[in-house]
Amino acid sequence: MKHPSLLHISDFTYELPDQKIARYPLEQRDQSKLLVWGSGPIRENTYANIADEIPAESLLVFNNTKVVEARLLFQKPTGGLIELFCLEPADQYEDITTAMLQKGSVQWKCLVGGAKKWKEGSVQLSVAAPSGSGAASGVGLRIEAIKLAALPDCFLIEFRWEPAELSFAEVLHLAGDIPLPPYLNRATEEADKERYQTIYAKHDGSVAAPTAGLHFTESVFSKLSEKNILKAYVTLHVGAGTFKPVKAEQMKDHEMHAEFIDVTLETIEQLLSHVEKGIIAVGTTSLRTLESLYWIGLKTIRNPHIGADNLHVTQWEPYAAAGEIAENKSAQKNILKEYTNAGEIVLPSATESLQSLLQWMQKNNASRIITKTQIIIAPGYSFKIIRALITNFHQPQSTLLLLVSAIVGENWKKIYQYALANEYRFLSYGDGSILFVH
Repeated sequence: MKHPSLLHISDFTYELPDQKIARYPLEQRDQSKLLVWGSGPIRENTYANIADEIPAESLLVFNNTKVVEARLLFQKPTGGLIELFCLEPADQYEDITTAMLQKGSVQWKCLVGGAKKWKEGSVQLSVAAPSGSGAASGVGLRIEAIKLAALPDCFLIEFRWEPAELSFAEVLHLAGDIPLPPYLNRATEEADKERYQTIYAKHDGSVAAPTAGLHFTESVFSKLSEKNILKAYVTLHVGAGTFKPVKAEQMKDHEMHAEFIDVTLETIEQLLSHVEKGIIAVGTTSLRTLESLYWIGLKTIRNPHIGADNLHVTQWEPYAAAGEIAENKSAQKNILKEYTNAGEIVLPSATESLQSLLQWMQKNNASRIITKTQIIIAPGYSFKIIRALITNFHQPQSTLLLLVSAIVGENWKKIYQYALANEYRFLSYGDGSILFVH
């Protein structure tokens, strides 16, 4: 198989009629259709019965990020409107949570709607703050935005606000709008504020929902528990890059977006105890987090003294790893335990990698791993942690469709054609599937 960087994105396309895109979610989350693909023919079910499709004692891993009201509408002194879309915090903050908790002012990377009309000066936004928000009665919330610098794909913006005792997360909750995916092509409605969040959303930071989790309800969780299927949580804050189209013909020319991940020591222990029983990722963001943990663990095997600043996973790193080991066999032998199979060097197991990561965390008194991942998962990728993926149906020529193809191979075409022919609803508010690694 060719290196994933040589793949042509045009080979991962299909015709998606506009009427197949779900503009609104179903009223009952778990009534969404579920396509099941494994060892036999395609089958149909609903999310209400997803426990029937999952082996007992499996571990389901969910992304508990929370979508923030990242769209802010400001007014220029001349009366014109400027829309700011908050992407991620400036580089001086350790992580998104730290930036979200800033009070009085914060710097953020933003997309700017109407940037050409905003030549200089600041723009303002005022809202009447509801009681209990921390804003002084009758005063409301006043926000000022100052354009600090133009970056390659966005702008660096400084926000200042009064009352200064409010955190930036509270400011967004009070003044912002939930950023629905652009392909829905409609304004945010009041119902979206609840429905575009998973029921287990916890940590503010995403500009898009981990949509596979939107189908889960307390009733579904009860059925999973009855079958001794356990839950674990990771946090990957979904960036706007998840909607970034692949404009390059070959993947080597596409730069994958980097996103913050946050995983606790307790979750690493849960993963270790379920590697053999089966780990299933709920959503592509959970999958990218889990697979990144393997490569982070490998870093700690290679260098037990590695610093936390060097744990991030770059785009093509997983595909280079085996080749690098082969080229440096003598130099690596005391650092990396090697296994041979028909003359090929095989990487450490998931258990060994996670165990090394756990030991590194314990040694460094780290209760959680907070770093960034830029991992791209495409055909040619060898899965280390997960056994299956629960996911929605994705856009043509997207990195998410590449990920699906990495799981099911060329069968993705058959799966998507089946879904199109059998009235499945596509994209964020649509139906979904459970796909077992082929």
